[in-house]
Amino acid sequence: MKFKKFKFKKVKSTNNTAMRIIKEKNFSSGMVIADTQSKGRGQYGRKWISLKGNLFVSFFHELNIKNLPIGSITKINCYLVKKLLSKFTNKKILLKKPNDLLVNKKKICGILQEVIIKKNKKFLVTGIGINIVKSPNLNNYATTNLQEVTKKSINKLIVENKLKQIFEKNLSELYKTR
Repeated sequence: MKFKKFKFKKVKSTNNTAMRIIKEKNFSSGMVIADTQSKGRGQYGRKWISLKGNLFVSFFHELNIKNLPIGSITKINCYLVKKLLSKFTNKKILLKKPNDLLVNKKKICGILQEVIIKKNKKFLVTGIGINIVKSPNLNNYATTNLQEVTKKSINKLIVENKLKQIFEKNLSELYKTR
């Protein structure tokens, strides 16, 4: 499965932009990337704090896997992002259900999945926020970022491209096996 890149300087939310592309254009899959989000969203209607320099991306594709619950797809997407992060650090990466990834008990990534329907076809939108260079200050929630964890400078474009490769390869294999 190949994802066409849609790059933006600023959006309200990469998930909202992906949904707009699904509704208005004729693409069955894509990857929306933004330098900043003004109204990024997290799980349960929470706000996602979008600090410049971090990665904000939403993948979308037609959801044509039969008999695979959304919870299983969430686990798969968390595993794929964990696979990406493990390319940069050998520190233990934990899943905090349902969709956060933690390093050293601190949140480094959040994932938000949403399903929309267009002309009787289901589409899955998977929003991913990865703290690369900055960590938001959250009450009652410790956060970290990839540069802090690795003690190295991390190129956002490299992270973005590796994530795209991982999603393309692994989702293609998943859809082949169904």
